[in-house]
Amino acid sequence: MKILLVEDDRIAADILSQELTAHRYSVEIATDGQIGLELAQTFPYDLLLVDIMLPYLNGIELCRQLRSRGLQMPILLLSARDQIGDRVMGLEAGADDYLVKPYEYSELMARIQALLRRGSATLPTVLTWEKLQLDPNACQVTYNEKRVHLTPKEYGILELFLRNPQRTFSRSAILDRIWLSGEYPQEEAVSTQIKGLRQKLKIAGLMANLIETVYGLGYRLKVPPSAESQPHRANKRQAEAKVQAVVQQMQNNFKENFDSQLILFEQAIAQLATNTLDEQLRSAALAEAHRLIGSLGSLGLLPGSAIARRIEQLLRSTVLGKLEGQQLAEWVENLKQAVEESPSPAIEPQPQLASRRLLIVDDDSILTERLKHEAIAWGFQVEIAPDPAAARFRVATSAPDAIALDLTFPQTAESGLTLLAELTQQAPDIPVLVMTGRNQLSDRVAVARLGRHTFLEKPLHPKEILKAVVQELDRHQKAEAKILILDDDPTVLAALVNLLEPWGFQVRTLSDPQQFWQILEACTPDLLILDIEMPGFSGIELCQVVRSDPRWTLLPVIFLSSHHSAEMIYQVFAVGADDYVQKPIVGPELIARILNRLERTRILRRFAELERAMPRCANLKDG
Repeated sequence: MKILLVEDDRIAADILSQELTAHRYSVEIATDGQIGLELAQTFPYDLLLVDIMLPYLNGIELCRQLRSRGLQMPILLLSARDQIGDRVMGLEAGADDYLVKPYEYSELMARIQALLRRGSATLPTVLTWEKLQLDPNACQVTYNEKRVHLTPKEYGILELFLRNPQRTFSRSAILDRIWLSGEYPQEEAVSTQIKGLRQKLKIAGLMANLIETVYGLGYRLKVPPSAESQPHRANKRQAEAKVQAVVQQMQNNFKENFDSQLILFEQAIAQLATNTLDEQLRSAALAEAHRLIGSLGSLGLLPGSAIARRIEQLLRSTVLGKLEGQQLAEWVENLKQAVEESPSPAIEPQPQLASRRLLIVDDDSILTERLKHEAIAWGFQVEIAPDPAAARFRVATSAPDAIALDLTFPQTAESGLTLLAELTQQAPDIPVLVMTGRNQLSDRVAVARLGRHTFLEKPLHPKEILKAVVQELDRHQKAEAKILILDDDPTVLAALVNLLEPWGFQVRTLSDPQQFWQILEACTPDLLILDIEMPGFSGIELCQVVRSDPRWTLLPVIFLSSHHSAEMIYQVFAVGADDYVQKPIVGPELIARILNRLERTRILRRFAELERAMPRCANLKDG
């Protein structure tokens, strides 16, 4: 975990840095508020420790500016000022916690761990992978209950992957998260550390490669063998075979109509033989070459895509004559050959989708433990809340896919019906199974009034509960994220639909930019994919329009384009794009980027909801 410490007292900063380093945190030090602001906007930190009295920009103003720019990392303010007004001012500025100097290091560490747990919405305190365990509180790793000694970098890499089990990290992304900005290693340093980590885990008895290489992309956490059942593997093979068949059919259709797409090139070759080329024909041929780069790449015809790129570059030349015409004729012949001889496209391995999360709200420890072990065997990630208050926190920080809720809690006067009413109002998409030992009609009626929830009477075998959970999940199965794709090349659109729909995404395609705003408002997508060059309006112009409307501030925008120029990429990010992917499309890379963007947006929206809820919670507490 990476911490930015903003403290102008160098001695105090060095001492605190040593203490944090001893607890396996990577620490960066900024000696004034302005430097802290720049670092926090440039590098990904898991937490900020900020003194209030800082030169150039004080800690409270630093908090305000970070929050106003949408940065949501946890912030803990450190100050010798212990007045209530100071603490209120700091928290209202966006800080998550406030600690008065002098403080005990044990209290500071406890607060840091609490903030990091609150900020991590995916995994429990002890991170596990089969018999491997990483305990952030004790800063130690064990395999089969035996201690594994790791270097700080190895420990940080292992923790990063265990906290983000569905993400693929490039080597540069790992450098940003694990190494400090004052360190300047090459990307090979990441490979070296991962190799050392694998070797130590192998010596400890872990034979599988915990961190697997995704060629061309980076690394990701391997799915445990026990998590991929035989039915799952069979379904996966069937899905891949179906995708293979669809792609093959698309490729065959493309080849049948390919000659007609070369007419413009042949007309250009004929004109260049006389040292002339009509500007309108040149523009049309250039546009066709540009489309072919994406079309061929999307169908797995990568050699043809590379030749189309060379044709595009040639047609962009300022001087075009007989020699260029001869070169164009040669490349067009090469392009025909590449398409005719191309093999069937291969389906590359895809990242695993996250397993379903079950929250059990019950104070019966025997039942919850039995149910937890059974649920894990069924492939669930399980969390337990012993009372409604703990359940509210769990739902707020990491919304589960389903909830099993008891109605009675002897240790508190609150009924489970109160929590059920809140969930019905605030999270209607989460299926809730009500469990109770009271067979009373009044309870059944109260539950029925709150919606269509499953009502189970105890005693129950864990398998009965899980069968009901699975049935409810199937009934509540909601569509995955909606994706709107705008590209004037129908082949690219078809390839993207074929790639994304097997993942459960709702895909809406659009080839006419003139209809963009109407379709955007009608389908309210969760993610937008744009091409750059299109007739009428460019993707850059449309991205500017999206970002000018407050309703679409958090909408992730990914550009797909054949352009490689640094100037064009700069323009894309300057207008508010979140990511830029070059054609030809590499399926696993695009899927990983989409999943990462959707997860990031989900977390930002969750934070926004929590911030809006904070005044209400404070009012309830005061009342």
